[in-house]
Amino acid sequence: MMNKHKAIWLFSIALIFLFSYGCKPESASVEVKEYETTASRILGDPSYQAISYGGYRQGSRDIQPTIAELKEDMLILSAMGIRILRTYNVHLPQAENILKAITELKSQNPDFEMYVMLGAWIDCENAWVPGEENHEGESKRNAVEIAQAALLANTYPDIVKIIAVGNESMVHWAQSYFVRPKAILGWVNHLKALIGKGELPQDLWITSSDNYAAWGGGDGIYHTPDLNQLIHAVDYLSVHTYPMHETHYNFEFWLQRPEEQNLSKDEKINLAMDRALLEAEKQVNQVQAYLDKIGADKPIHIGETGWASVSDEFYGDTGSRACDEYKQGLYYKRMRDWSNTKGISCFYFEAFDEKWKDEKHPNGSENHFGLIDLQGNAKYAIWDLVDNGTFEGLKRGGNNIVKSNEGDLESIKTKSLVPPTEYDNGL
Repeated sequence: MMNKHKAIWLFSIALIFLFSYGCKPESASVEVKEYETTASRILGDPSYQAISYGGYRQGSRDIQPTIAELKEDMLILSAMGIRILRTYNVHLPQAENILKAITELKSQNPDFEMYVMLGAWIDCENAWVPGEENHEGESKRNAVEIAQAALLANTYPDIVKIIAVGNESMVHWAQSYFVRPKAILGWVNHLKALIGKGELPQDLWITSSDNYAAWGGGDGIYHTPDLNQLIHAVDYLSVHTYPMHETHYNFEFWLQRPEEQNLSKDEKINLAMDRALLEAEKQVNQVQAYLDKIGADKPIHIGETGWASVSDEFYGDTGSRACDEYKQGLYYKRMRDWSNTKGISCFYFEAFDEKWKDEKHPNGSENHFGLIDLQGNAKYAIWDLVDNGTFEGLKRGGNNIVKSNEGDLESIKTKSLVPPTEYDNGL
């Protein structure tokens, strides 16, 4: 939760930006160029792998990663075959610094390719400040975020291919800040109008990134005329699916089956991960079914999905037993294989561990979604890349990229627990 002084400071900055841009910001006029590499071209292409990225290495976002650190990360991700990044919070320096880092790498090597899905954060009125949130209104800061996203898209049109209006901004469990679809729709239409007037690149795609339920794949409470208009307005749906979280909140698919009792531990775990992938598929299919119902012919790509390697909470050893490095690796490989086969881009969450997300709780799952940890250890999910020499000559923070756990697979598998049965009381 943001403290009062910081909230007042952010509000003051927002007023300054609002004075400069106005409530509905117009981007500066620029010479708009057309580029062969567009969102419509690269989304769904397996040769353009996608990932969610935050470069924060410290316990607070007040300590921004340097451009040199961001360039380290870009080279690591490029070596992994990543060509599209998803970023968050354009008002923080990291967003533009990523674009600067990519620009510098492109100037050093004309063959370097990295594109960005730029996230603009959206809040309801009174989010993150004392008092009751007003989910029917929106924060005045939203205009600042959209203005900055438009500015960056115009400044770096060769890199920014997508703007996502909001991150889990409509799903109701985002109690601290969620808005109604009409707020997202307003900003999507605003950006589309700028494109129509030639004030943003003509090939720029606009979406919103949200939980599958908020995109119509869940409870009927979300099925509103405003959502339908939003779906028709965006260029594609950026859908989040997290079977890992569902192992606690909707665990029927996760529990060990009675008929599996005589199988080996590894067989039980692998079958559980098969069901986890099926749960993700089901959620995406539910969104597709809603699109079919309202007659919307829109692509679906996965804006976020992932699996934490550590948890001492609901998903740990005393809960659903979902989180460990072995299961993370199994989910990653299954998800990549499935999305590649289906022609769906998957902005896998996430590239690197970030400890600021739950700084006071080191073993909280939010800190451990990365494929590479803060010490430069590649987790089991990408050990094959280490074996193939992918990271040769690359470092992160002075550390070589090496296998986690010294490459001892049996040790990792030993720590991986079989999901509970229907008869356990652990959930």
